[in-house]
Amino acid sequence: MKKHIPNIITCCNLICGCIATYCAFYHGYQIAFLFILLGAFFDFFDGMTARALGVSGKLGVELDSLADCVTFGVAPSAMLFTLFNHVAYPEMMASEFFFHVMPFTAFLMAAFSALRLAKFNIDERQHTGFIGMPTPANAIFWGALISSSEAWLTSPRFNALFLFLFMILACWLLVCEVPMFAFKSLSWEKDKIKFLFLGCAVVLLLTGALTGYFDAEGTVWQGLFRGAAACIGLYVALSIVASILPKHED
Repeated sequence: MKKHIPNIITCCNLICGCIATYCAFYHGYQIAFLFILLGAFFDFFDGMTARALGVSGKLGVELDSLADCVTFGVAPSAMLFTLFNHVAYPEMMASEFFFHVMPFTAFLMAAFSALRLAKFNIDERQHTGFIGMPTPANAIFWGALISSSEAWLTSPRFNALFLFLFMILACWLLVCEVPMFAFKSLSWEKDKIKFLFLGCAVVLLLTGALTGYFDAEGTVWQGLFRGAAACIGLYVALSIVASILPKHED
């Protein structure tokens, strides 16, 4: 029975992704994001459970990638699809063609997420870190941003062209050759940038929560979600900086 426990946890991740996708199509952004977060929770523990029980296998690896593709690829793409139907369109794109076609471009992100996951499975360089942005980080960023800032994203200050270009950037980050750090190990001597990120992340989340609390038009949840989006942005920025800085040999 114990050999099935990690796969059951992985299936819980998959189910969370399906529910998040459903909620996204019906404009339930915050609920969709919460299920993406719950899926990330299950994703974190399925591999850990498999190693602890000594039942790791190829089936679990493949099932994990399929579940991640739904939770961290299809679900955020569905949120983008719905957002494209409500976002403002600039004058040069104010036509029936763009109104009907642009929303479907959101699923490019699902395709790039699948490509990212496939590359991860065969890339021997990604045992201690990542090459390109991890799909959970991408999904959390979009889920947090859309669920907390819908009013701004659908205002005249933003538009469908900006959203499309922003999405293309995210697609590139998923498959780019930029090294990004992981938290598979922590050592103060070697991983100072990770500790810097963790400290800044706490500050960003607390600042977001306080801002949401004192904002008459916002909520603590919205503030926390904005803080989470900022944390992912910081993660990408620090990873890029770390990849550029010269490495010190021991």
